[in-house]
Amino acid sequence: MDIILVPGFWLDASSWAEVTPPLAAAGHRPHPITLPGLESADAARSGIGLKEHINAVVEAVDALEGKVVLVGHSGGGAIIHGAVDARPDRVARAIYVDSGPLGEGGVINDELRADGDEVPLPPWEGFEDADLVDLDDGLRAAFRARAVPEPKGVAYDRQHLHDERRYTVPATVIACQFPSSLLQEWMDSGHPFVAELGRIHDVEFMDLPTGHWPQFTKPAELGQAILRAVDRTN
Repeated sequence: MDIILVPGFWLDASSWAEVTPPLAAAGHRPHPITLPGLESADAARSGIGLKEHINAVVEAVDALEGKVVLVGHSGGGAIIHGAVDARPDRVARAIYVDSGPLGEGGVINDELRADGDEVPLPPWEGFEDADLVDLDDGLRAAFRARAVPEPKGVAYDRQHLHDERRYTVPATVIACQFPSSLLQEWMDSGHPFVAELGRIHDVEFMDLPTGHWPQFTKPAELGQAILRAVDRTN
């Protein structure tokens, strides 16, 4: 199975480096991607928005044959959901890593502080304690050294969806900060945070307790969780 891995904010394809070995060892073909504007600290980010990131994932899907699995971490969850909407017949499963699908009209996070056309990685004090679980000083330093400013438009633009067949694509949520039991309680109560997720016909949950960046704090475990989801995909 071809598996396209979409990083969250401030990260490029290399952020999946410790996650993909179990996938490749099992005979799958992982394709971590670097989204437009995240190529380097000096890359141009003007004019790059959510649509451009979704289009980049759609292009990656179109470059492959047959059905694919999409994996999206954090803000990448909104991006892969846009790609599912654009290519519902090409996606066998969408896997949301500490993230979920973003519905029509939603934004990923327009509360992040922007500097011109970009959003730098905030200071650690700007995150919730739950975000930073297991992210020790060494991992924080390594993350900050590799972080690339996110294009402002990706964080601030509204999601626009067009094809309700997206709800027929199976989804897996790998829950890290919040236990899956809480997410399911929110779904049962109609919480707006999980409204789009609640519309998907086939959703499964896996728990991987850690902070918001399991690709750094528990990469081997994350790789195995993705593998289990892929192996259950027809």
